[in-house]
Amino acid sequence: MNRLATSSSPYLLQHASHPVDWYPWGEEAFEQARAQQKPIFLSIGYSTCHWCHVMAHESFEERSIAALLNCDFICIKVDREERPDIDRLYMSYVQALTGSGGWPMTVWLTPELKPFFGGTYFPPENRYGRVGLPSVLLQLSQLWQEDRGRLEKEGERALHALRHLGEEQPYPINKRAILNRAYTTWVESFDELGGGFGAAPKFPRPALLLFLLGYAKHASPSDATAARAMTVSTLQKMAAGGLQDHLGGGFHRYSVDRYWQVPHFEKMLYDQAQLVIAYLQAAQVTGESALLEVARNTLDYVVRDLSSPEGVFYAAEDADSSDESGEKREGAFYVWSLLELQQLLSAEELAIISDYYHLKSSGNVPEEYDPHGELAGKNILMTLQGSSHHDPETIDRIKKKTWGCTR
Repeated sequence: MNRLATSSSPYLLQHASHPVDWYPWGEEAFEQARAQQKPIFLSIGYSTCHWCHVMAHESFEERSIAALLNCDFICIKVDREERPDIDRLYMSYVQALTGSGGWPMTVWLTPELKPFFGGTYFPPENRYGRVGLPSVLLQLSQLWQEDRGRLEKEGERALHALRHLGEEQPYPINKRAILNRAYTTWVESFDELGGGFGAAPKFPRPALLLFLLGYAKHASPSDATAARAMTVSTLQKMAAGGLQDHLGGGFHRYSVDRYWQVPHFEKMLYDQAQLVIAYLQAAQVTGESALLEVARNTLDYVVRDLSSPEGVFYAAEDADSSDESGEKREGAFYVWSLLELQQLLSAEELAIISDYYHLKSSGNVPEEYDPHGELAGKNILMTLQGSSHHDPETIDRIKKKTWGCTR
C-alpha cells in the first residue's frame, strides 16, 4: 500500500495499492520535489470516471510504467471532487494548451507547481492516434535533465497566463452584443441531424439549453423560434438515444457518438439536477407532455438511487459495474444481450421490445465506439425513428417487467 491508503477519498483509495509511489496533494510531496529536484507528475480524476479506471489499470498498475514514474517524478494523485480548486486551476492550463479538457487529467509541474506540459488520457503505448505515457515520460525526463530551463520557462509563462485568466476587460461591455454573439455561435455549431452542438463526443450541456430558452424571451420572433427549436430538438434526441436510461431513468454523462446512442455510463447528480430544469422549462414553453415525463423519470431515479437512507444525495454512480461473471465492465448494468432478455420475456414481448429499442442478436454498439470490446454482443436501449407505432401501455408494461427482474 502507498501513501494514499490513509485517505478518506474514495478515488484516492482506489489507487492505494498501485506500485506507483503516490503522494496526496500537500507539503510532503512538494518538499520531496524540491529536495530531489524532480518534476511532479500530477494525476487528477474522480471515483466514477471510466477512463480514470482505464488509465489506472493500463498504466498505474503496470510495474514497468510505475518504475518510470517513481524514478524520475514525484507522483501526486488528486480527487477533483475533494479539491475542485486544484482541478480548476490545472484544467484551465490543459484546456489552454490542448484546446480541450477532461478526466483523467495529467499535468507535469516544476517543483514550484508551475505546469509545463499536460493532457488527459494517455494510453500505455502509442495507439488511438495518441502518444503513449511511457514515451511522454521518457521525453520529459530527458528534457528535464538536458534542457530544464526550457521547461521552467514554459512553466513561468503558463503561470503568468493563469494569473491573468478571467481578469476584467478594461473596456465597457455591451451585454446585448455578447448575448447575440453567443447565440450566433451556437446556431453555427448546432447539429440539425443529431441535435446538440459540435461534433462527438457530445455532452448534454443543460446550461447552454437554458441560455437559449432565456434568450428566446427577448429575441426577435425568428431568433426566438430558432432558439426554442434547437433546444427542444436536442432534448428530444438526448431522451430518445442511449444517453437516457430508458428503464431506470436519469441520464448518463455524455455520448461518444453524434446521435446520443452510445453513452459514457456514469451518472452525475449535477447533470440530473440541471437537466430536470431544462426539460421542465422546455415543457412549459411547448406544452409537450413527453418532456415533462422525462423530467419526472429523472427525479424518480434521483429519489430512488441517488438518495441515501439518511436523506443526503450521492454525487454519482460509477461508469463501470459488475457483469454476470462478477467482472467490472463499462456499462455492464445498463446493457443487454438478447439471451438475457429471452430469459425474462415471452417471444411476443421480446419481438416488440427488440423493434422498439433497436436490439440486435449481435449487439447494437458499433465497434468504433467500443475500443476495448466491453460492449460486444450487447445492446443499449434507444428509441429512434420507427419506434412510435408501438402501444405505449404495452411498452410500459414490458419495461416494468424487465426492470423488476434487474432490481
